[in-house]
Amino acid sequence: MSHAVSTHNAVAPIKGVYRHLDCIVEGIAALKKAGFRPNMTVLSPFPRHELEDLMYEGEPSPVRWFTLVGGLFGATMAFSLASITHANWPMILPGGKPVVSIPAFTVITFEGTILWGSLLTFVAMMIFSGLPARNLPKAVEDPRFSNDCFGIVLQGLSAADAARARSILHHSGAIEVSGGEEGGHHGA
Repeated sequence: MSHAVSTHNAVAPIKGVYRHLDCIVEGIAALKKAGFRPNMTVLSPFPRHELEDLMYEGEPSPVRWFTLVGGLFGATMAFSLASITHANWPMILPGGKPVVSIPAFTVITFEGTILWGSLLTFVAMMIFSGLPARNLPKAVEDPRFSNDCFGIVLQGLSAADAARARSILHHSGAIEVSGGEEGGHHGA
């Protein structure tokens, strides 16, 4: 099993570049089988369900809980705002109608639900996507990963693990494998 090592023993990040989806899928599976999962960053020029399924193994996203909490908060706040406002400044209502009426406040409740649900979803997406991205290794900044190639970047590996990882990347069909030099964990 691969373990993260301290920065003075770590090698530079290892980058594997792939042209084909099936090759990177094979590479990810081989790396995970070898125990490199915690140290792996996968890059793709466009969303692919195959990569998501492999990386997250069907685990649902925690973003949905933020959406639920935001929606419930928004509905509660919108209904409360409309109800309290209407109760503080009541109008003369003929026919014995209630001051706080659910049908009258349905639209504002719905709008509050959507507003706060979407705002918290946006915040959660930023948090769980790691945006804004700071302190990324230079290997991740390869422009090919936003054009036509897929990539795998492994960080925090010992020299022995780096040699195994480079071998796995080569055997899975990477068109380029770079990095993994000794003592290269200085933001490279």
